[in-house]
Amino acid sequence: MPATTVRRRKTKEDLTRTERKDLTRGSLLQAALALIGEGRSFTSLGIREIAREAGLVPNAFYRHFRNTDELGLALVEEVGITLRRLLREARQPQPNARQSDVVRQSVEVYHQYVLHNRLQFLFISSERAGGSRTLRMAIRNHVSHFTNEMAQDIRRLGLFPDMSTASLQLVCGLIATSMLAAAPEILDLPADQPLLAAEMTDNFVQQLHIILLGASGWKDKPMAGSAN
Repeated sequence: MPATTVRRRKTKEDLTRTERKDLTRGSLLQAALALIGEGRSFTSLGIREIAREAGLVPNAFYRHFRNTDELGLALVEEVGITLRRLLREARQPQPNARQSDVVRQSVEVYHQYVLHNRLQFLFISSERAGGSRTLRMAIRNHVSHFTNEMAQDIRRLGLFPDMSTASLQLVCGLIATSMLAAAPEILDLPADQPLLAAEMTDNFVQQLHIILLGASGWKDKPMAGSAN
């Protein structure tokens, strides 16, 4: 009978320099999120306490981030890129799919992503409205990317063919704002209330349908000076 080879689990000493660096960086990000989960605002966090929560000395922080804003930017980037990718996948055209199917699938993907990334969205929801201007601008930048990508996908799906690009981006901006506003409500839902969660999803889907219904009746005003 052939001998079975038992693989030894990698220890920290076995990791490459890059792997150790990534591990330490991830520990600092998770430490900041853990403190936010305890009710702290991100702007109140200090470098020493983040490092202490991560089990590191303060100098280790500066090997990865110049300041807490830079750490916050890394959190915004992580959430923004992943969420945009998931929602673009949800908007991919499926055979015989209706507009309502795409809307519901997008809402369900978003709902699950918020629930599975609770601490990240506590951070995003808090920093979007207050705190550091640097982080507010970073969040707005991702919302702008999300809006543009949604407008591109809507064009590709053949929806609102007569609507100007500027108006379409306004519509997509309304949808993006509604999605961000829904995050705190999703986070406040009790975990043992599936009926409430289903009701919230239905209400959110209906809210987006109302935005799209209004968009379908929108008529772009002619440019000033254009011929009648």
